[in-house]
Amino acid sequence: MRIGLLTREYPPEVYGGAGVHVGALVPRLRELVDVAVHAFGGPRPDALAYLPAPGLEAVNPALGVLSADLEIAAALGGVDLAHSHTWYANMAGHLAKLLHGVPHVVTAHSLEPRRPWKAEQLGGGYRISSWVEKSAYEAADAVIAVSEGMRADVLDCYPALDPARVHVVRNGIDTAAYHPVPDTDALTRHGIDPAKPIVTFVGRITRQKGVGHLVAAAHRISHDAQVVLCAGAPDTPEIAEETRVAVAELAAARPGVVWIQRMLEPDEVKQILSHSAVFVCPSVYEPLGIVNLEAMACGTAVVASDVGGIPEVVAHGRTGLLVHYDEADVAAFRTGLADAVNEVLGDPAKARAFGEAGRERAVREFSWATVAEQTVDVYRSVLSAR
Repeated sequence: MRIGLLTREYPPEVYGGAGVHVGALVPRLRELVDVAVHAFGGPRPDALAYLPAPGLEAVNPALGVLSADLEIAAALGGVDLAHSHTWYANMAGHLAKLLHGVPHVVTAHSLEPRRPWKAEQLGGGYRISSWVEKSAYEAADAVIAVSEGMRADVLDCYPALDPARVHVVRNGIDTAAYHPVPDTDALTRHGIDPAKPIVTFVGRITRQKGVGHLVAAAHRISHDAQVVLCAGAPDTPEIAEETRVAVAELAAARPGVVWIQRMLEPDEVKQILSHSAVFVCPSVYEPLGIVNLEAMACGTAVVASDVGGIPEVVAHGRTGLLVHYDEADVAAFRTGLADAVNEVLGDPAKARAFGEAGRERAVREFSWATVAEQTVDVYRSVLSAR
């Protein structure tokens, strides 16, 4: 079985959950089937790489994406199946289906209709990305949703889809790579005191990840704890400036605020998570949330919003606490975040129990080997139906 796997992100050029997913999944898939990766960006030893067509680098980025998709689609002759990840690569898979007559499988990591704030970043390109996603999903032979919550969203956004074509294969975590570590050099290098309680956020600066809600909530979080924001890669200059102002106000109001303004290396993230009293995921939209699995695998208690697929990962009262998010009452959400974090900080025994249960659950339920096997099952079902 020859698979053409299409993705914008692929190691070492990874900035979000879809890139983490693909980077972890491909080696496991290659144990089962023949996989050729077609990725955006610079050359890699184990993938074919594509860049926007000359002359399109400086225009709306959606047009550059489509130009790369054209090249990828042309290169997919001879595969048995195309499997695309995110809207950036969806059109390449859709065109390969039309051009070469091969089935197209889409993995749904997020949905454009659920992310209207992307218009701030893409402008009119958001209308293009939305059209691409809708066209690809509705014509796909199968859609893989990364959670039950994501499956419900897919069917809600695209009611023309036959529910039988939408499968659930949850994201995974490499618990051999993510585990508690004793090292603290990354903490001290970034000005974090390992001897004091640490409240951590890891993620991009985007509306989706809710970092603004956590910064607002942190005014109410115990001042005995450090608030560590591992937050970089802002979507737009505007949200970058909003975050700068909000963090400056927070740092003026309380001690122990550390803002690391870049995307960290995995070993750095692992150290910070391992020594955190609590990890906070304040996302307003999250199909699953691999970062929660990373925290759990490092033995860290989690406080998270109850959106999307997060409740399928974070077991309320067992591996952490869930806080209800209501777009109409963000003040209550922010208060709830602070109260939940303070509850965990105030009970170290509970925090340890949450962390131990989270690690055990990550090992037991979220193996990448299982993800690969279930993905190949979807491939087989699609090919056998043709």
